[in-house]
Amino acid sequence: MSGKRTPAEVLADSRRRDSRLKRAKVLETVEAMVSSDQPVTFAAVAETAGVSNWLVYADGVREHIQTARDKQTARVQRGRAAGTTASADGLKTDLELARQEVASLRTERDKLKGALQRQLGQQLDQVAVGDLIARINELTQQNERLIAERDTLERANAELEAKLAEMEEDLGAARTSLRRMIQVENGSQTP
Repeated sequence: MSGKRTPAEVLADSRRRDSRLKRAKVLETVEAMVSSDQPVTFAAVAETAGVSNWLVYADGVREHIQTARDKQTARVQRGRAAGTTASADGLKTDLELARQEVASLRTERDKLKGALQRQLGQQLDQVAVGDLIARINELTQQNERLIAERDTLERANAELEAKLAEMEEDLGAARTSLRRMIQVENGSQTP
């Protein structure tokens, strides 16, 4: 392709490249955590890799993390099944790992809960926005009707005022005419 790429194509390529790099970083982090016997959790992987919680649950990534978790669990269970007696230090380590995992799971739960609340809030906002837009349209139509009605009433009022002015002129003329008639009548009766 020697033709110029559109900005949308450049942006799409950049996003795909960024996604591949982040996914590779997550997989490297999982391998490093397994190698160093760190407990693998979704939240720990996201935090260590510096990516969003969403990415560690995405298809193609979630499976790798779950596999690593399953391997760690199986290894611990094999050690227990082999009849190795747990020392006090081993039990303390297991307890500390369990506490860390519980804390990690709580943090992960809180993050997911917050994300869900934000998403639900956005959905409510969108619903509310739709209702507001409908209400605005309704009020706009009502306003247009009222403006048309006001204009009609103003025209009718102007016509009535013109008729009133004309009638007042007619009344004034009739009074003037009546006065003249009275004066003429009075003048003819004078001895």
